[in-house]
Amino acid sequence: MLKNVHQYYVYILTNKRNGTLYIGITNSLERRVQEHKEGVIDGFTKKYGLKTLVYFETHQNVNDAITREKRLKKWKRQWKIDMIEKDNPNWSDLAYDWYS
Repeated sequence: MLKNVHQYYVYILTNKRNGTLYIGITNSLERRVQEHKEGVIDGFTKKYGLKTLVYFETHQNVNDAITREKRLKKWKRQWKIDMIEKDNPNWSDLAYDWYS
């Protein structure tokens, strides 16, 4: 019998290409990105208008996701930009068509 499979997401939001970056973690990427887009939670992302999802990765283990988030937050800015541009060179909103 299969155990419950959990997924955790490490993600990066921005306000524009090469703009302010925010790295977060969640267990529901669609819900969390929608919260950022709607500005329902006060804080850094609301203050700087960070609503564009430019990068995310999936983890099965919450501790792995937390470790990855912490590591990314310590990275040099250029490393983060290079990582985003490797898979998303145009800084497209990866959640553009998630909501109607």
